Amino acid sequence: MLRIIRNFFLFSLLALNAMRGLPHLMILYISKNRPAIAADTKRWLDQLDKELKMPYGFIYLMVFYPQFRNIFYYRIRTKNVLLNILFPKVSTLTIASGEIGEGLYIPHGFSTTIGARSIGKNCSINHNVTIGGFKENPRPVILDNVVINAGAVLYGDITIGNNVIVGANATVNTNIPDNSTVFPPQSRIMRWKTEVVKK
Repeated sequence: MLRIIRNFFLFSLLALNAMRGLPHLMILYISKNRPAIAADTKRWLDQLDKELKMPYGFIYLMVFYPQFRNIFYYRIRTKNVLLNILFPKVSTLTIASGEIGEGLYIPHGFSTTIGARSIGKNCSINHNVTIGGFKENPRPVILDNVVINAGAVLYGDITIGNNVIVGANATVNTNIPDNSTVFPPQSRIMRWKTEVVKK
């Protein structure tokens, strides 16, 4: 009974917020980046263990997760003030990367700057992360399935390989090979090749 009441309350809340999110839904369905936004939505819902379908899943994330709004606004490439008034984004989360693959997940987003040259699919970035470079020192390239934990700093002309985990508070300014974990504070690299070696 409690679950039915909770689901009814959630559905009602989403229905009410659908009015506020109507412009966002319209933009979603006409956007050329709709497949990437749909993939972002699916990954977020999977990570949050929510069984919602489009468009309810999209509205749910827009209502309860301001950091998801930052990703949406990045995907549609807009600075529309009205959209940001209806659903404000996280002011301390900056996404200024080149191409970003689908499935980007930012669970918190507080005080985070994402300025990579490019990011692959299914990347997870936690809070207090800085990714970037300088004019004379190009920005990082991040490949697929990378997890960047809280407080990490990635900078310079480097490539972060596939399936890499960057530990909390690690500073990375060198290339990281596929299937590696980077540990702070000296940013040591641990690499494995097979399941046997991992065991």
